[in-house]
Amino acid sequence: MGMSKERKAWYFGRMEELIQTYSKLFVVSVDNVGSNQMQQIRLALRPLDTVILMGKNTMMRKIIKNFGEANPGHPFCNLLPLVKGNIGFVFTNSDLAEVRDVLEANRVPAPARVGALAPVDVVVPAGPTDSGPEKTAFFQTLQIATKIVKGRIEITSDVPLLSKGDKVGASEAQLLQMLDIRPFTYGLIVEMVYDSGSIYSPEVLDITDEVLEAKFSMALCNVASLSLAANYPTIASVPHSICNAFKTLVSIAVECDSYSFEKADAYKALVPKAAPKAEAAPAEEKEAAPAEEPAAAPAAKSDY
Repeated sequence: MGMSKERKAWYFGRMEELIQTYSKLFVVSVDNVGSNQMQQIRLALRPLDTVILMGKNTMMRKIIKNFGEANPGHPFCNLLPLVKGNIGFVFTNSDLAEVRDVLEANRVPAPARVGALAPVDVVVPAGPTDSGPEKTAFFQTLQIATKIVKGRIEITSDVPLLSKGDKVGASEAQLLQMLDIRPFTYGLIVEMVYDSGSIYSPEVLDITDEVLEAKFSMALCNVASLSLAANYPTIASVPHSICNAFKTLVSIAVECDSYSFEKADAYKALVPKAAPKAEAAPAEEKEAAPAEEPAAAPAAKSDY
């Protein structure tokens, strides 16, 4: 049975009120989230003045369109393409990272159901099980290497059972249930973030002040290097130019005994003085032995 006119009118007014009251929100997917879990999440978010709004996509699109017509150019209308699938809005004015941490903390483990898509990789760990030898054929069907230890089946090595995005089959679901493995966790998954008109991925919330400082420092070093190489002084390169000039003056003062200045004295004191060069002993003149003249060739005999 559909919503009554009074209920629809209340819902339209409620969503428009939230849009005008809150400047931030999460677009979240709510697949496989039960009503009891949703209630626990609402209670956890209440101290942060955060509200979860669910509803039919057709109604949410209609409200956003009406709001856009009444407020031309409002950035909230950019969320219209995101209203698809099983989604909801989490309105807040609190710190987005803190609200996201609460959402991620309220996830519950769940068994693998036949036909469900695996949200993560599933690996069956090696080790003993509670299954008897009569289950050996079942493990062989799944190509899982086993051995019998003390009357129980033991898996010899870790087995990659499912990859992210694979559909859970009947055999995989039965195996995980047999081993009492609940590989999946379900909760509100943040798809996109809306912050005062800007829409971006939730990964942006992982950027901390330390990351920003490191990126800014790297960019500043690149600007200084470029300025020094181009011999074009900038605010980033002037400190390096002064430092290089000071190093040059200190090196000159260290090499010259007759020149120094106050800031260079400390460096000159650290450099050991070179020992005076020893005078070279006068080299003895050696008389060069005259080269022996080659013997004259015997004179040819005359016939006369």
